[in-house]
Order: sequence, then C-alpha cells, then structure tokens
Amino acid sequence: MVDWNRRQWMAAGLGLCTAARARSRVDRAWISAITDEIARSPEDAIAFARQYGLSFVELRSVPGARRRRYEALPRKELESAARQLRDAGLKVSFLNAGLLKHMLPGTEPVNPRHRRPDAAKRFAARMELLGRALEAAQILGVDKVRVFTFHRVKDPLALLPRIAEIIAPMAETAGRAGITLLVENEASCNVATSAELAALMKLLPSRWVGINWDPLNGTRYGETPMPDGYRLLPKDRIGNVQIKGKSILPGWHQLLPWRRIFDVMAADGYRGKFGLETHIFGEGQIQASHDSMKQILRILES
Repeated sequence: MVDWNRRQWMAAGLGLCTAARARSRVDRAWISAITDEIARSPEDAIAFARQYGLSFVELRSVPGARRRRYEALPRKELESAARQLRDAGLKVSFLNAGLLKHMLPGTEPVNPRHRRPDAAKRFAARMELLGRALEAAQILGVDKVRVFTFHRVKDPLALLPRIAEIIAPMAETAGRAGITLLVENEASCNVATSAELAALMKLLPSRWVGINWDPLNGTRYGETPMPDGYRLLPKDRIGNVQIKGKSILPGWHQLLPWRRIFDVMAADGYRGKFGLETHIFGEGQIQASHDSMKQILRILES
C-alpha cells in the first residue's frame, strides 16, 4: 500500500478539482444555432454548422421558407429533414414550436395587433397542434419542445394560474411521449421575464415542464438577467438557453455578460445547450449570424 503524505493528498485533490472545472467549462460542444436565422436553405445551415464545428442545431422554420414551420411539415418531409441532418452528423437540440403564441380567448392583449380572429380556433386546436409538434420532435430525435404563454395582457401575473391550468394537461401528454415542454420568456407574451418564469414554474411542478431562457427578452421590462433574473430561476429546470446576436456582438447597446453567464451556469450544473438566435433582420442577417457565432467561440476560448 502506498503511504501518501499530506502534500501529495492535497496535490491530488487539487488535480481532481481542476479536472472537474475543466469538464464543466462551456465549450463548442454546448453551442447550437437556429437554422432559419443562420442560412437561407437547409444545406447552407448544415454548411454553417460544419464551418464552426457544431454538433447541434435548433429548428423552427425551414430555412428560406419562414412560413413552413417544422412542427407543421408532412411526415415524409420531416423524415427527409431528419435524415439530412443525421447524414451531416448533426443532432437537434431544441424544437422551437409556436404553441400558444396567440391571444388567449377572453383576454385583452396590450398590443392591439395581437387581437386576431383566429385565436379561438388556434386555442381550440391546441392539443391537436401539440400532437403534431410532439410527432415532429420524435421524428427529428429531439426531446425538448417550446411553448409560449399567450400574448401579453395588462396584468400577466393574474393570468398565470389560468395559463398553468392550460399547460398542465399539455405537459402530461408530452411526458407520455418522453418530451419536455420548455416555456420561453418572450417579451410579447405573459411570461416575459425571469421573475415571471419562476412564478409560473411554481404553478407547474411537472417534471415535463421546463424553461427556455432567453436572457435578453426580460430586459425590455427592466430586468437585469445576470445576476438578478437568473437568481430567481429554478436552476434544475432550465433546459435550453438562447443567445441573441444583439446581446453578444460588440457595438450593440444590449450586450450581456456572456462569459459570466457561461461560467455561472456551468458551475451550477447546467448541461443543456446555448442556441444562437441571431434576430438581426434584413440583408445582413446571415453575416450577423457568422459574426455572432465567431464572437461566441471567441468568448469561449478566452
């Protein structure tokens, strides 16, 4: 038996701690990107992922066809898309479905543009739409699907119990398929801030409901995402994080402390993905996506 002295034990312990920290540091393997923001075709999205050594992508709409959301595609097209990604060595980290992103019938949205005549029809069809999204997720090999919280009203906190009542049975259905619904904090919806996310999670204890955290979205309502907003969130329920281009590219006034966010979340045990959602529109969107990804990787390597 080897008789180690105190100095050797301390050195060994330090080495283990260093190795643990290295394993928990966010690197390229944690990064994903929404394909319809980085390219104008599925093939170009794959080329983008390869260029930056990504293993994952997020899906929302088919690149170059913004009105064709993946959750609404026919089965054969989904199978073809899944095969194309698989052949390229890519996995899907998150399906950005549009579930419940409409006015809740009987409420008055603060934005008049959100008063849509089809809201009642969409609400009545919510379980059918959920079923299609879940089927799409299974075909695409992803176990996390986005859900919203209806368009924002004057007093969103008062509406949260009703929203929880609506999402709860949807989560049960998703759970039977082995899929988690991730609620996104979206500025135009009733859950826009981290504080509102935390409040809704308390009303939805199901293991099949989690969080898609977009730190920048809460800033519209005066929230400081890190550390204030993040401190409120149930850390073990964060399933995905999204990075807006404006929050990471030098020159924009909406920059967030992403180096700190990466480090704090990794230390807290987060093991999900960070997906680029460029959201800088117009002719320069693709270039902004390249610039954003380069900046993400630059931060990770610093």
